[in-house]
Amino acid sequence: MLKLRLPTDPRWANIAEKDLEEILTDHAYCEQKAASSAISLIVQFPEYPDLVEKMAELAQEEMDHFKRVHEFIQKRGLELGRERKDEYVNQLAQYFKVPGKSRQEQLIDKLLFCAMIEARSCERFRVLSENIADEELSAFYYELMKSEAGHYSMFLLLAKQYENPDLVDEKWNALLDHESVIIAQFGKKAGIHG
Repeated sequence: MLKLRLPTDPRWANIAEKDLEEILTDHAYCEQKAASSAISLIVQFPEYPDLVEKMAELAQEEMDHFKRVHEFIQKRGLELGRERKDEYVNQLAQYFKVPGKSRQEQLIDKLLFCAMIEARSCERFRVLSENIADEELSAFYYELMKSEAGHYSMFLLLAKQYENPDLVDEKWNALLDHESVIIAQFGKKAGIHG
Protein backbone atom coordinates (compact mmCIF):
# COMPACT_ATOMS: atom_id res chain seq x y z
CA MET A 1 0.00 0.00 0.00
CA LEU A 2 2.72 2.50 0.95
CA LYS A 3 4.91 1.66 -2.06
CA LEU A 4 8.05 2.84 -0.27
CA ARG A 5 11.05 1.88 -2.38
CA LEU A 6 13.34 0.87 0.50
CA PRO A 7 11.89 -1.03 3.47
CA THR A 8 13.31 -0.66 6.95
CA ASP A 9 15.56 -3.47 8.12
CA PRO A 10 13.67 -5.19 10.98
CA ARG A 11 16.89 -5.13 13.03
CA TRP A 12 16.32 -1.38 13.46
CA ALA A 13 13.62 -2.33 16.00
CA ASN A 14 16.32 -3.97 18.16
CA ILE A 15 18.25 -0.69 18.22
CA ALA A 16 15.09 1.17 19.20
CA GLU A 17 14.12 -1.35 21.87
CA LYS A 18 17.53 -1.11 23.55
CA ASP A 19 17.00 2.63 24.09
CA LEU A 20 13.31 3.06 24.88
CA GLU A 21 13.82 6.49 26.44
CA GLU A 22 15.36 7.76 23.20
CA ILE A 23 12.82 6.22 20.83
CA LEU A 24 9.86 7.34 22.95
CA THR A 25 11.21 10.88 23.33
CA ASP A 26 11.84 11.10 19.60
CA HIS A 27 8.40 9.67 18.89
CA ALA A 28 6.70 12.15 21.23
CA TYR A 29 8.28 15.06 19.39
CA CYS A 30 7.38 13.54 16.00
CA GLU A 31 3.74 13.63 17.11
CA GLN A 32 4.07 17.22 18.31
CA LYS A 33 5.68 18.25 15.01
CA ALA A 34 2.89 16.52 13.06
CA ALA A 35 0.34 18.55 15.02
CA SER A 36 2.33 21.73 14.33
CA SER A 37 2.45 20.91 10.60
CA ALA A 38 -1.33 20.50 10.52
CA ILE A 39 -1.76 23.88 12.23
CA SER A 40 0.72 25.44 9.82
CA LEU A 41 -1.33 24.21 6.85
CA ILE A 42 -4.40 25.88 8.36
CA VAL A 43 -2.53 29.16 8.80
CA GLN A 44 -1.00 29.06 5.31
CA PHE A 45 -4.09 27.91 3.37
CA PRO A 46 -7.21 29.08 5.24
CA GLU A 47 -9.17 29.47 1.99
CA TYR A 48 -9.62 25.67 1.75
CA PRO A 49 -12.39 24.88 4.28
CA ASP A 50 -12.14 21.10 3.89
CA LEU A 51 -8.37 21.26 4.40
CA VAL A 52 -8.85 23.43 7.50
CA GLU A 53 -11.38 20.98 8.95
CA LYS A 54 -9.22 17.92 8.30
CA MET A 55 -6.08 19.61 9.66
CA ALA A 56 -7.89 20.75 12.82
CA GLU A 57 -8.94 17.15 13.47
CA LEU A 58 -5.44 15.90 12.66
CA ALA A 59 -3.77 18.36 15.03
CA GLN A 60 -5.99 17.14 17.86
CA GLU A 61 -5.31 13.50 17.04
CA GLU A 62 -1.54 14.03 16.85
CA MET A 63 -1.51 15.82 20.21
CA ASP A 64 -3.49 12.92 21.67
CA HIS A 65 -0.76 10.60 20.36
CA PHE A 66 1.85 12.88 21.96
CA LYS A 67 0.01 12.62 25.27
CA ARG A 68 -0.17 8.83 25.03
CA VAL A 69 3.54 8.51 24.23
CA HIS A 70 4.31 10.79 27.18
CA GLU A 71 2.20 8.51 29.39
CA PHE A 72 4.30 5.51 28.24
CA ILE A 73 7.44 7.46 29.12
CA GLN A 74 6.19 8.25 32.62
CA LYS A 75 4.79 4.76 33.21
CA ARG A 76 8.22 3.26 32.52
CA GLY A 77 10.00 5.73 34.84
CA LEU A 78 11.71 7.40 31.89
CA GLU A 79 12.04 11.08 31.13
CA LEU A 80 10.90 13.12 28.15
CA GLY A 81 14.13 14.61 26.91
CA ARG A 82 14.62 17.68 24.80
CA GLU A 83 13.48 17.83 21.19
CA ARG A 84 15.73 16.03 18.70
CA LYS A 85 16.63 17.21 15.22
CA ASP A 86 15.08 14.99 12.58
CA GLU A 87 17.71 14.85 9.85
CA TYR A 88 15.50 12.63 7.69
CA VAL A 89 12.72 15.25 7.67
CA ASN A 90 15.22 18.07 7.13
CA GLN A 91 16.74 16.30 4.12
CA LEU A 92 13.30 15.49 2.74
CA ALA A 93 12.30 19.17 3.05
CA GLN A 94 15.27 20.19 0.89
CA TYR A 95 13.69 18.33 -2.03
CA PHE A 96 10.89 20.90 -2.15
CA LYS A 97 13.03 24.04 -1.83
CA VAL A 98 12.69 25.34 -5.36
CA PRO A 99 12.12 29.11 -5.70
CA GLY A 100 9.32 30.65 -7.71
CA LYS A 101 6.62 28.08 -7.10
CA SER A 102 3.00 29.18 -7.24
CA ARG A 103 0.80 29.05 -4.17
CA GLN A 104 -0.95 26.01 -5.66
CA GLU A 105 2.36 24.22 -6.20
CA GLN A 106 3.42 25.04 -2.64
CA LEU A 107 0.22 23.49 -1.29
CA ILE A 108 0.71 20.29 -3.28
CA ASP A 109 4.36 20.10 -2.18
CA LYS A 110 3.37 20.46 1.48
CA LEU A 111 0.70 17.78 1.16
CA LEU A 112 3.14 15.36 -0.52
CA PHE A 113 5.81 16.16 2.08
CA CYS A 114 3.38 15.35 4.89
CA ALA A 115 2.18 12.21 3.08
CA MET A 116 5.75 10.92 2.82
CA ILE A 117 6.51 11.51 6.49
CA GLU A 118 3.28 9.74 7.46
CA ALA A 119 4.05 6.84 5.09
CA ARG A 120 7.54 6.30 6.50
CA SER A 121 6.29 6.67 10.08
CA CYS A 122 3.57 4.11 9.33
CA GLU A 123 6.18 1.70 8.01
CA ARG A 124 8.45 2.24 11.04
CA PHE A 125 5.52 1.70 13.43
CA ARG A 126 4.76 -1.58 11.65
CA VAL A 127 8.38 -2.69 12.10
CA LEU A 128 8.22 -1.80 15.80
CA SER A 129 4.86 -3.52 16.30
CA GLU A 130 6.17 -6.74 14.75
CA ASN A 131 9.63 -6.83 16.30
CA ILE A 132 9.67 -5.55 19.88
CA ALA A 133 9.10 -7.78 22.88
CA ASP A 134 7.15 -5.22 24.95
CA GLU A 135 3.59 -6.38 24.24
CA GLU A 136 1.95 -3.14 25.36
CA LEU A 137 4.20 -1.02 23.14
CA SER A 138 3.82 -3.50 20.27
CA ALA A 139 0.02 -3.15 20.41
CA PHE A 140 0.33 0.64 20.66
CA TYR A 141 2.57 0.82 17.59
CA TYR A 142 0.19 -1.45 15.67
CA GLU A 143 -2.65 0.93 16.48
CA LEU A 144 -0.58 3.95 15.42
CA MET A 145 0.50 2.19 12.23
CA LYS A 146 -3.15 2.08 11.16
CA SER A 147 -3.63 5.72 12.13
CA GLU A 148 -0.57 6.86 10.14
CA ALA A 149 -1.79 4.89 7.10
CA GLY A 150 -5.01 6.91 7.25
CA HIS A 151 -3.06 10.17 7.48
CA TYR A 152 -0.84 9.23 4.53
CA SER A 153 -3.92 8.43 2.43
CA MET A 154 -5.66 11.64 3.49
CA PHE A 155 -2.74 13.83 2.41
CA LEU A 156 -2.48 12.11 -0.98
CA LEU A 157 -6.23 12.36 -1.56
CA LEU A 158 -6.16 16.06 -0.68
CA ALA A 159 -3.32 16.62 -3.15
CA LYS A 160 -5.37 14.87 -5.86
CA GLN A 161 -8.38 16.98 -4.95
CA TYR A 162 -6.46 20.21 -5.52
CA GLU A 163 -4.34 19.12 -8.50
CA ASN A 164 -4.58 16.85 -11.53
CA PRO A 165 -4.35 13.29 -10.08
CA ASP A 166 -1.97 12.13 -12.83
CA LEU A 167 0.41 15.00 -12.03
CA VAL A 168 0.19 14.16 -8.32
CA ASP A 169 1.02 10.50 -9.09
CA GLU A 170 3.99 11.62 -11.18
CA LYS A 171 5.27 13.88 -8.38
CA TRP A 172 4.65 11.17 -5.77
CA ASN A 173 6.64 8.59 -7.75
CA ALA A 174 9.55 10.99 -8.11
CA LEU A 175 9.39 11.70 -4.37
CA LEU A 176 9.35 7.96 -3.59
CA ASP A 177 12.56 7.58 -5.62
CA HIS A 178 14.19 10.50 -3.85
CA GLU A 179 13.08 9.33 -0.40
CA SER A 180 14.68 5.92 -0.95
CA VAL A 181 18.06 7.62 -1.38
CA ILE A 182 17.56 9.64 1.81
CA ILE A 183 16.29 6.79 4.02
CA ALA A 184 19.22 4.57 2.97
CA GLN A 185 21.40 6.77 5.23
CA PHE A 186 19.22 6.05 8.27
CA GLY A 187 18.12 3.04 10.32
CA LYS A 188 21.06 2.89 12.70
CA LYS A 189 19.76 4.99 15.61
CA ALA A 190 16.90 4.88 18.09
CA GLY A 191 14.73 7.48 16.38
CA ILE A 192 11.48 7.08 14.47
CA HIS A 193 13.28 8.13 11.29
CA GLY A 194 16.79 7.51 12.69
